[in-house]
Amino acid sequence: MDNDAISDLFSGLGPVSIRRLFGGKGIYFEGVIVAVELRGELMLKGDAELGREFDAAGCTQWTYVGSRHGKQVAMPYWTLPDGAADDADEMASWARKSYQAGLRSGK
Repeated sequence: MDNDAISDLFSGLGPVSIRRLFGGKGIYFEGVIVAVELRGELMLKGDAELGREFDAAGCTQWTYVGSRHGKQVAMPYWTLPDGAADDADEMASWARKSYQAGLRSGK
């Protein structure tokens, strides 16, 4: 996904900045990370509170197998809910929730 498409997708939240991160892109709003784009897939920032909403919406959490002990490692990012990328109001709502999760994480 190119930067213009990402900016358009997050336009309901406001102007975002996009930086290289994890071999992909980090998407930031007012200095807070709200999403990542990796291998062509966009994932929204979450936390324990928002994670329950993502799970209920059928989203999948980003996990990978750690190299040290071969255990699954869960990252605080979830796939987009179905239809969010095609509905500007729904995308803006999820992006605002991800922004709030980012603020709660304090990072």
